[in-house]
Amino acid sequence: MLIVTLTLNPALDKSSSVEQLTPESKLRCSPVKTDAGGGGINVSKGIHKLGGKSTAVFPAGGATGLLLSSLLEQEGIATRALKVQGDTRENFSILETSSNLQYRFTMPGLPITVEEADACLELVAELKPDILVVSGSLPPGLPSNYYQKVAGFSKYINAKMVLDTSGVPLRAAAHEGIFMLKPNLGELSAMAGVEKLEMNQVDDAALQVVHQGMCEVVVVSLGAQGALLATKDGFEHIPAPMVRKTTTVGAGDSMVAGMIWAMSEGKSYKEMVQTGVACGSAATLNTGTELFFPADVHKLLSWIKTYGERYKYTDF
Repeated sequence: MLIVTLTLNPALDKSSSVEQLTPESKLRCSPVKTDAGGGGINVSKGIHKLGGKSTAVFPAGGATGLLLSSLLEQEGIATRALKVQGDTRENFSILETSSNLQYRFTMPGLPITVEEADACLELVAELKPDILVVSGSLPPGLPSNYYQKVAGFSKYINAKMVLDTSGVPLRAAAHEGIFMLKPNLGELSAMAGVEKLEMNQVDDAALQVVHQGMCEVVVVSLGAQGALLATKDGFEHIPAPMVRKTTTVGAGDSMVAGMIWAMSEGKSYKEMVQTGVACGSAATLNTGTELFFPADVHKLLSWIKTYGERYKYTDF
């Protein structure tokens, strides 16, 4: 399967640490680590870590855009970058080592026009993907329903679209109908038209999304309680292993990466979600923007397959 990721709001992710955050003081930080970031880009990085291949498509502006492209190429990830005016944004995360709390600073994205976003879609079309992973927020300059246009485009090029976003962009795309959605519990609640879903309502809400034609597969991320898989054939809960969480940065993107890699390997939907949960859990073990280590994924996946059936969110 040929996999393409689309990231319309990429970023350079910079991370550092300090013993304690104190206002009005000069804080001595650890050396800065710089990574290429943004939803789809992180998915491509995760797929690469698992031994798979994908091509990352994104707009890149200025010196930061050049650095972002260079970092991906150094990692061996294929890219198709559209040169745009301005500078690609930079995000920052600081780990306070005394408390193990992480502070994330997300900057406004580089504005792009509809014409520039459409040019990114043209790059995607040239690659003729079997799977198109669309992940991350929309940048300034694009209408909130732009992912709905991408959903129609994916049907036109016969690609299975996997979407990981939130808010109006998620709901607009869902009304067009796509292959797979990955909402969290809050996003599923919004799609169901309620303020909050109780755990005993999640299954029915996820099945409703499928039966209404919004997608063929929905995977609801439930944080420490794992994930819920729902298709027209029913639903299944995939529990997450207990881990010592260091950060949540990149956990969702890592989960998507694991699922897409498993799909490309011909795994079942259950195995796909098990792999995704293992990758997402492994990502929480690492500081900064490291995503996950494959060795951690293999250990956690073994736990999920061996012991996971004993743990269901209904037990909590």
